[in-house]
Amino acid sequence: MLKENIKNYDLDDLKIKLEELGEKKYRAEQIFNWIYKEKVTSFDEMTNLSIELRSKLKENFDMHNFKIITKQESKDGTKKYLFDVLDNNAIESVLMQYKYGKTICVSSQIGCKMGCKFCASTGVKFARNLEAGEIIEQLLSIERDENIKISNLVFMGIGEPLDNYDNVMKAIKILNNQKGISMGARHISISTSGLVPRIYELADKNIQCTLSISLHSSTDDKRSEMMPINKKYNIAELIKACKYYIEKTNRRISFEYALAKDNNDNLEDAEKLAKLLRGMLCHVNLIPINKIENGKYSKSTNENIIKFRDYLNSRGIVATIRRELGSDIDAACGQLRKKEVSQ
Repeated sequence: MLKENIKNYDLDDLKIKLEELGEKKYRAEQIFNWIYKEKVTSFDEMTNLSIELRSKLKENFDMHNFKIITKQESKDGTKKYLFDVLDNNAIESVLMQYKYGKTICVSSQIGCKMGCKFCASTGVKFARNLEAGEIIEQLLSIERDENIKISNLVFMGIGEPLDNYDNVMKAIKILNNQKGISMGARHISISTSGLVPRIYELADKNIQCTLSISLHSSTDDKRSEMMPINKKYNIAELIKACKYYIEKTNRRISFEYALAKDNNDNLEDAEKLAKLLRGMLCHVNLIPINKIENGKYSKSTNENIIKFRDYLNSRGIVATIRRELGSDIDAACGQLRKKEVSQ
């Protein structure tokens, strides 16, 4: 019998499953505590459960603990993990240190379908969606390895989170549960290239996560060239969905804008962006674009980046320049691609 990954179950589902196995529902809370607070890697370590129950768990479930293939550390302290997800596939996750705590950037898919021209993940052929438990395991694996508590999680690794909507929502439910990881929704960010129907669904769900939109241009011609998804959902449709999201959730949206030299980084682009976002509850996160292998875009100059920021701020659009972390180990924004390193 094929064993299920127990980490795919939220607490409610696990209670139902245990009842089906003839066990009391409250045992699910004990199991949650062992997995998510004690971070055990085997059912045998769950010592307050009977031997009989532990045997049932081993018969029916698997812990699905990832194996670390490689771990790299940047000069700025950022750490990048390449994980074996146990089916001949691999994904990358990144641990970053900020003043407010430790943040993990997780992958949501093995490969990506979106084809964004500035992102290394485009070079990773799409294999499948990650299950909810596999998303969670990225955090657990790093916490075990580093013996730390991670306070924030961003869905900005390999894959498009809203293209794996159901598993991402299940993962967030597990992350939120106070019996387990107990990470508040406001400590979780979801980044999307602009899957408009899913933005509406997310708005109606109103889970209070931070929504980040990969915008990168305020005109359809430039954005379509950088991001093929724009040909399906153009900027007007995307902005309409974003305004709906703000209205439904009363949450500020973060617009990600990667500045590419001689492409989208001049003051004319800044002016168009300011007009597009005028009056919206939003923040613009300016990203010095990272050069990728075989990529056509290169990083804007520091002078242009600062001028772009200052122009937006002068027009009432709050804009900041993202601190670049992990670029020396290809762990910065847009550089993840499940690459092994020479030892």
